[in-house]
Amino acid sequence: MTGKKVKSGTIDVKALLAGDEEFLRALVRTALQEVLEAEMTEALGAEKGERTAGRLGYRSGYYGRTLITRIGKLELRVPQDRAGRFSTELFERYQRSERALVAALAEMYVQGVSPRKVKAITEELCGHSFSASSISAINQRLDASLAQFADRPLAEAFPYLILDARYERVREAGVIVSQAVLIAIGIDWDGRRQVLAVELANRESRSSWRDFLLGLKGRGLHGTEFVVADDHAGLRAALREVLAEAAYQRCYVHFLRNALDYVPRRVDDDCLQELRWLYDRRDLPEARRDLAAWLARWSGKYPKLTGWVEENIEETLTFYRLPRQHHKHLKSTNMLERLNEEIKRRTHVVRIFPNGRARGTESLQTRRWSGLDSNLRFRDALALPTARP
Repeated sequence: MTGKKVKSGTIDVKALLAGDEEFLRALVRTALQEVLEAEMTEALGAEKGERTAGRLGYRSGYYGRTLITRIGKLELRVPQDRAGRFSTELFERYQRSERALVAALAEMYVQGVSPRKVKAITEELCGHSFSASSISAINQRLDASLAQFADRPLAEAFPYLILDARYERVREAGVIVSQAVLIAIGIDWDGRRQVLAVELANRESRSSWRDFLLGLKGRGLHGTEFVVADDHAGLRAALREVLAEAAYQRCYVHFLRNALDYVPRRVDDDCLQELRWLYDRRDLPEARRDLAAWLARWSGKYPKLTGWVEENIEETLTFYRLPRQHHKHLKSTNMLERLNEEIKRRTHVVRIFPNGRARGTESLQTRRWSGLDSNLRFRDALALPTARP
């Protein structure tokens, strides 16, 4: 194979630059330094050391400035004038790029990229790597917007409220503990769903849920007539105290999972599948008829299960009071699943948060998700119940 011939007496600049990055950095550094000197000359109206009546000022040394570029770090000497009026335009584009880089670092962090990978990416792109502590410092700039999101007033009414919690591991005082993340999603009368709050609590106690709900009401939560949640004693007690006027829908998915505790480990018949089908009925009377038939069919074989279902199933059928087009979305807390997946993308990378404050990333994830439209449209909805069943 014949290579590309180069004329004698000429320089293959492309090959030279590709093989010597230091040469390229020196070349760019020299060019930028000349630009800075030219800008100072223009600002003062005189060359360095030139004596002229039209001079507008005098030079006063230099200060160092590091410029991070695609070819690495460049150390420049920026000229100063005695009056301190000189301002170069050279770094204006750099500052925009720097802000874009910082925003990209924050976005990578929120999207679930580990600090180690961020370090490798930045080193590859611009020849400069950011330490984990630097990335943490950069992301502290997001705290203000995060606080604004968390404390924003809730002006519109949210007739539907979905509550759930997840758990994450946090290091507190050198000990790894599991802490609850309380989450609330609201749906307004136009069918738009919003993440209303995401807060950290030591556990899902009555007091933690009560403070969480009171915080929502303090921000203006009103018009809530229907709440979907799991059957947690602390949450139930807090709802009775803070949102007693709202109807309660126990998540049927969690209910079916709880039913597994009342049957043998391996159930090889249609008992549980038939129980699941009750939630696809058109209305409450039809569901009740099928429930009576289900109880009669299986009470002999699974008396423990049927007794528990008969005692607890009513709270999972509250959704039948709503318009039929809303049943699919409001009989469980599944609407939170996408949100939880977004959160999990980040928390899976972190595994253990160094402290409670570091957990703010979850709220950043929810902020991105907040306000996504669902397929629900409630303007034609029937009147919702105003009393708890």
